[in-house]
Amino acid sequence: MRTTNSKLSLTVLVIITFSIFATNAFTRIKHDDIKNTPAPEKPTNQQLRAGYNFIPTKIYTQEQDQQILKLFNVLRVSDVSDGMDKAGLANIGLMSPEIHASWKDTVHFTHRFIGIAITVRYVPTNQSPTRGNMSIKEFDDWVDYMYANVTPEPFVDILRPGTALVIDDDPSTDAGNIGSNNIMNWKSKGCVGVVTSGGARDTDEVAAQKIPLYMRTLTRGIRPGRNIVESVNRPVSCGGVLVRPGDVIVADGDGVIVVPREKAKEVAEYALATIEKDKASRLDLYKKLGLKPDDSVK
Repeated sequence: MRTTNSKLSLTVLVIITFSIFATNAFTRIKHDDIKNTPAPEKPTNQQLRAGYNFIPTKIYTQEQDQQILKLFNVLRVSDVSDGMDKAGLANIGLMSPEIHASWKDTVHFTHRFIGIAITVRYVPTNQSPTRGNMSIKEFDDWVDYMYANVTPEPFVDILRPGTALVIDDDPSTDAGNIGSNNIMNWKSKGCVGVVTSGGARDTDEVAAQKIPLYMRTLTRGIRPGRNIVESVNRPVSCGGVLVRPGDVIVADGDGVIVVPREKAKEVAEYALATIEKDKASRLDLYKKLGLKPDDSVK
């Protein structure tokens, strides 16, 4: 009995010693990473008063975007989440489940998309709403002016093939930033899907058009008199997650996940191995159960 207790004590001691060593080594590595990262330049008071962005926007070429998108081509949110775990980013990038697909295609999965983020932020207006005694022409002129000058879509000219448009918006304004018309225009410019922390309208038509849309809620009103555009291609918050221009957006029936651009290759490599094993295993089960293979196992 005494010998057994001694062996057990020795084993516990070895485990504790190894754990302490591993923790110290990991901490030292992280400390070295921080130490080797150059400190950002401190802004002057004048810059701060004028408004200062602490997170810079990196610019990537279309070719660079396409190379990244090829890595993520067939991946699901669950695979990418596993890849994020492997990269040390557990529970990072997963948007709130409140951000969900506005429609789903369970045959060909056309509601899914993978894209490179372009961002826009709309904020509630602090201006007086339109008067209620306008003529039809006066109201239409006012709406046209507001759409062109106060709450426009300045991001349209930088949309390109593979773009995932991410909109940071306050759902309490009930402003329909997204509708069946403008989302088609965005698609014509190369946008593969849209994610918003707010809502959309014309959702029946959007579903019929089969343009991937992920949103928090339904919003019915027009933008004029409800919100104004604040910025384009700046870091935004959507679904409780930081989204920077150039990050990778993956969306499907499980929700939306954001992959930091600098971790994209590492995340994709592990995620790809995950889905390949999953497809092979599920295909065997389809055969055993006599199920006809669908697009999810091809």
